[in-house]
Amino acid sequence: MPVITIETWPMEKDKKKEVVEKVTEVFVAQGVPKQAVTIIFHDTPLESWGSDGELHSEKFKHLKR
Repeated sequence: MPVITIETWPMEKDKKKEVVEKVTEVFVAQGVPKQAVTIIFHDTPLESWGSDGELHSEKFKHLKR
């Protein structure tokens, strides 16, 4: 059934758990069996991600990581 890939900055395990629960809830509400929902995280370091001509490690250095 659905395989959801999430491209994200590194995030703590408890936050990933919350995302998995909430994304699964969305699909379950649509009639998809809970056990059929697969979620894959691709954690990309801020040093390897950029937008607007700037690395995110610089652009978002004020964020608590």
